[in-house]
Amino acid sequence: MSVPVLHRTFQAATPISPIRFRTEIRLQEARLMPATRPGEVTAVGRRGGYDNSSRFNREYRRRLFGAPRAVTRPASARPDRAPAGP
Repeated sequence: MSVPVLHRTFQAATPISPIRFRTEIRLQEARLMPATRPGEVTAVGRRGGYDNSSRFNREYRRRLFGAPRAVTRPASARPDRAPAGP
């Protein structure tokens, strides 16, 4: 099957292109991978198939409406949460 035929067949079966589909799957998988330390966001991107951390951050922000580090930080470290206290 040629590449153009694959694209047409894929888009006939789904509402998105094969590349967009791959991107969405990668981002969904990355969203499910928790990272608790700041340096781990890059590792999550790499495990999700992104060699470039800037591209991962940009696509994550664009598609999932927020920076990956804001989502992956523990709740106690987020500035929008009051610290738990006695």
